[in-house]
Amino acid sequence: MQYLLLIYDNEKARWNAPPAEREALHDEYKQLVGELVRDKIYVGGNPLQQSETASSVRVRDGKAQVTDGPFAETREQLGGYFLIEAPDMDAARKIAARMPGARNGTIEVRPILPMTM
Repeated sequence: MQYLLLIYDNEKARWNAPPAEREALHDEYKQLVGELVRDKIYVGGNPLQQSETASSVRVRDGKAQVTDGPFAETREQLGGYFLIEAPDMDAARKIAARMPGARNGTIEVRPILPMTM
């Protein structure tokens, strides 16, 4: 089964961290991705640009409404995601606990609901 691991953190703290600290975090993620690729668990994932680059789109009465910024202002912002294959929710949660972002932020684990064609 596939799971989406949504990485939430305080992006201001992350982007304002010293370059060496950001690089060390990046290296930890690269190592974890390498292990998950090796174990045929990792399907894909990416970090996201800062939330200030986001747009939110809503359609009301047939008209698109576009606003700048993320859907909601929160203390933690969506900073990236992993898409993984895992046998069950417990296994997906164990992988989420290995993610560096879990130490200072939150990893939301969501099962993918496959689309039927």
